[in-house]
Amino acid sequence: MNLSRRRFALLSTAAAATLAAPAIVRTATARGWSGPRPKNVILMISDGAGFHTWTAASYYEFGELGRQVYDRFPVKTLMTTFPLNTSSKPTNDTTPTISYEPAKAWSLAPGQGDLGGEITKKKYPNFFAGYEYVKKNYTDSAAAGTALAASIKTFNNSINFDNTGRPVKMVAEFAKSAGKSTGVVSSVQISHATPAAFAAHNISRNNYAEIGREMIEDGLCDVIMGAGHPMFDNDGRYRAPGSDKAFQYVGGADTYFKAATGRTSYQWIETRADFERLAKGELKLDKPKVLGVAQVHNTLQFNRSGQGMGNLNANVPDLATMSLGALEVLARNERGFFVMIEGGAVDWAAHANDTARIVEEQIDFNRAVRAVVAWIERNGGFEQNLLIVTTDHGNGMAYGPESDRYAFQPVINRGKGQLPDVTWHYDTHTNELVPVWAAGPGAEQLVAASTGEDPHTALVGWGDVRRYHDITDIGRLIIAAVSAEQRASAN
Repeated sequence: MNLSRRRFALLSTAAAATLAAPAIVRTATARGWSGPRPKNVILMISDGAGFHTWTAASYYEFGELGRQVYDRFPVKTLMTTFPLNTSSKPTNDTTPTISYEPAKAWSLAPGQGDLGGEITKKKYPNFFAGYEYVKKNYTDSAAAGTALAASIKTFNNSINFDNTGRPVKMVAEFAKSAGKSTGVVSSVQISHATPAAFAAHNISRNNYAEIGREMIEDGLCDVIMGAGHPMFDNDGRYRAPGSDKAFQYVGGADTYFKAATGRTSYQWIETRADFERLAKGELKLDKPKVLGVAQVHNTLQFNRSGQGMGNLNANVPDLATMSLGALEVLARNERGFFVMIEGGAVDWAAHANDTARIVEEQIDFNRAVRAVVAWIERNGGFEQNLLIVTTDHGNGMAYGPESDRYAFQPVINRGKGQLPDVTWHYDTHTNELVPVWAAGPGAEQLVAASTGEDPHTALVGWGDVRRYHDITDIGRLIIAAVSAEQRASAN
């Protein structure tokens, strides 16, 4: 047995010794606020990024771990993401049907059979019972987004609707009531599940045109940026729309033409040059709100032709540029802002089991985090700004090349500029713990909320962090942060 195999065998033995440890499932409760409150709240979501997505990108970028800007954040926690249930419609039942149990999630017992892929259509063997467990009862991005935005658990498919079919108030609405500005930024379509969860309400995430219309015509958010342009294909080439469906992500044809011709409350931008000028504070704005839809259809880069790690669409901004542009607009409000920034296509790459493109998308997200941190350092520092970096769920179960025999083997580092060795065990979402990094006023409340304990986190390199909180705790924190001024004045 070579050294790496011995290491994973020893880790597996250590995990087996603790499998009988009791699971602690957190029930969310209201918490007060202590200490100073942030002026601005920034939530950054690398959609679908399991533990080894972050690891693989760091290996490619730096050849080692610990070099990301968020690695220096003072708060590092773990999070559960499961929904209330896996129905796609309201069931009118508030009883949770899903939980997270560490002993089952890390079980080394043999798995049973296999599961067919939802995207790739491959067969994925359940080599270990732990693999099998986390492949089931997972959240979708709509329910996860609702948990982050409204701090409730709900059914899969919901955009800020509870399980009785009623819309719920979410963070952007709390922020606006407190006089703050709000925004959403994504590398995928503006009305896709995660940006929609921070800007709209709908019984189904698939009602893209309805969601896009609400986002643009109701104008809750002061900044909306992403993809979904009806006049461009996935390679950023101009094309005539083939049908009304081409307009769905921007609220339908009528809403699109209103927006693009200046007949909404938003200033419309779409060229890379305008995004870049906005990020530098050089773009003249005739309206206080900005709607930026990059000249590409589904995603900024993921859906383009060719292989990953090269030949990028040249006519679209990167996520860092869009993020800085959003901050430029939102920071004009002296009362502060809330913004959600999403690396949305990380999830798409995980669904495709595309190692090159998930590394590419995660690096784009990492660069956006670095740009945001640099902006924070120039604008009040972490005394005035709360930044949370996380994901909404795992996806794809990326482990090492021998993880069919050695349970939970990490991906293998091949050095800076080289893709790590990865084996994919699934092509959709998972019910596994995910990482969270946070800095700024209130960040420590996530540590206080971490009442669950998982003794197996060394298997993914997080052995110094064993306690976890629920995804709704982030929603609770950001709602409390942005609505603090309103509540204080009411008192």
